[in-house]
Amino acid sequence: MSSSRTRTTATGERRKPAGGRRRTEALIFGTLGVGVFLISWQLVSVSGAVDAILLPAPTAVASAFGDMFTSPGIGADLRASGVEFIIGFLLSLVIGLPLGMLIGWYKRLGFALEPLINFFYSTPRIALMPILIIWFGIGLSSKIAVVFLGGVFPILINAAAGVRTVDRTLIQAARVFNATDRQVFLTVNLPACVPFVLSGMRLAVGQGLIGVFVGELLGAQHGVGLLVANAGASFQTPRVLAGVALIAAAGVVLTNLLGLAERHFSSWRAQ
Repeated sequence: MSSSRTRTTATGERRKPAGGRRRTEALIFGTLGVGVFLISWQLVSVSGAVDAILLPAPTAVASAFGDMFTSPGIGADLRASGVEFIIGFLLSLVIGLPLGMLIGWYKRLGFALEPLINFFYSTPRIALMPILIIWFGIGLSSKIAVVFLGGVFPILINAAAGVRTVDRTLIQAARVFNATDRQVFLTVNLPACVPFVLSGMRLAVGQGLIGVFVGELLGAQHGVGLLVANAGASFQTPRVLAGVALIAAAGVVLTNLLGLAERHFSSWRAQ
């Protein structure tokens, strides 16, 4: 008798579950794709078809990446960017999650706030940087504000969508047992919308990192964005790409971790 996770063939051999095969194929083909891209990039760079200032070789970028971590100011830059992102992201979660769930739960509140949410969500965060710098200066506060503005709306909108898509039969069943609004909210709505919230958090990570980078480019005392801006001003293209790769790597790690959590909490859904 085969389990739900493994299948046994007529010869008694155990087959890997389909999900395991897909992950293996994704790893293999993903690695091949990245390898082909890097090799092609290296060949184009060393061939001299493109000036090294415009397109340095991957090996030059890797060397600049290593040199970047030996520079004296890298600790302050990483600390500044990390603090800006963490505080801004946590604020967006603390405010966006409950507000989004309330909007999804109370229709009239959603009707009142959705025009404002759509307006601010459609506004490019970079367009607000001048006013944020006027309000908060070029220090930490303005960067936290732009990270917050980038992250709060994906979390809020996905939380509201999660509450609205809860199976109504579950809510009716809870009502039959005389559950209060608070009990229904905590025991039915909140668990059901966790995958939606995690999906919103994944989007918020990308938006928040963009906010950190853009905010530091426009004005900062420390940060990876400032490091990239200074390198670009002196035409150190490998160092520029190394700084961009550092931000991108942080985003990949965080989104993959949240993706694992999202798949875990979505496993109860019908496939």
